[in-house]
This record gives sequence, C-alpha cells and structure tokens, in this order.
Amino acid sequence: MARSDKRTQILCFIREFIGDRGYAPTIAEIQIGCKISSKSVVDYHLKALEREGRIKREAETSRAIEITGMGKRTLAIPLLGKISAGQPIPVPTDDTWHMVIHETVEVPAEMLPIAIEAYALKVEGNSMIDALVDDGDVVVLESINTAEDGDMVAAWLIERQEATLKKLYREPRCIRLQPANQSMAPMYVDPDKVQVQGRVIAVLRKYRTS
Repeated sequence: MARSDKRTQILCFIREFIGDRGYAPTIAEIQIGCKISSKSVVDYHLKALEREGRIKREAETSRAIEITGMGKRTLAIPLLGKISAGQPIPVPTDDTWHMVIHETVEVPAEMLPIAIEAYALKVEGNSMIDALVDDGDVVVLESINTAEDGDMVAAWLIERQEATLKKLYREPRCIRLQPANQSMAPMYVDPDKVQVQGRVIAVLRKYRTS
C-alpha cells in the first residue's frame, strides 16, 4: 500500500473511532486497527498528516488527535429533569428518580472524563449562587454514589423522597448539606437518610441578556 493510501486509511480509522466512541484513538489502537508494523511507523504517518494540515495533535498527550474540519466533539447526555438549589423539591419518578430520560443535552467531550456515566439536571433556585451555579443553569453530574467532603452533589433525601443540590460535608453523627449562599442555612441529615446520586463535574450556562 502506498504511503498516501496508508495515511488515508489512518485518517478514516481515526474519524470512525471518534465517531463511535467520542474520543480519539491511541497510537497503539491505530497500529492494531490499521495493521501497521510498529508504533514508530504510525507516528511517522501522523506527523506527515500534521504537516499536511489534515490532523492536529497535542504533544505528549494521549488521545489528543483532532481531525481538521471535523469540529469540536460533543456528546449527548441525558437531561433527567430539574433539581432544586434552594429547598428540596419532589422529583417525579417512582423508585429511582434518576432513571427517566426526558431529553438530552450536548456537552463538549473534553468536559467529561473518559469512561464515566454522566447525566444533566436543570437547576431551580439560587442557593448555590456563590459556587457560580445559578437558577436556570444545567449541571452535569458523574453518576456515582460516593463523594468527598466539599463536593457539590445531587443528594437524595430518603424520608422526604426529594432531591437537592448542595455541597456535602461529613460531621459527627450527621451529614451537612451546605448551600453556597450566605443568606441560607445548611441542612443536617442523618447519614442513613441521605444518598449521593451524582457529583457535579461541569456547569452549562446560557448567556442572559437584560
């Protein structure tokens, strides 16, 4: 196969890989996928594609190949409804409130760590305003059930069957759910009566005009 044909094959492989998985392949994955003899040969062709302006790469960064003209990659994640950043509000599901998909939102792929399950919620209220999360914003959450002190989380209040967006702190014999608004008081909850349903990893905001 001619060198130009091999580069076209590599380019097509990268494009399909990104389209299927939402992130770029490694040199090793290109080597296997295109049946190339060594990683150095792959790197040789990638450098040639860079010189030709067909791809862009970030030095010493894995999976940092971008096809010129392909545009910024986005991923569609489920928008699962609303969550209160003030007082807790009921979330309209039966058993697992976060399993009903209403619609999706497009998120830049670089916002999301690789291989995580993520979802989004629209914020109601302004109790997290000092953490730059305002009424009407969309928060992107990693779907996990653990959190570190100080993480902003979607907390499920078992007895109330309600969810709220707060920062979580562990204190003796209780969990403190702390708003980021000096005018609002924290909530104190028995550790057995609260569950973490996700940790905030990004905030999407539409610019508002007066």
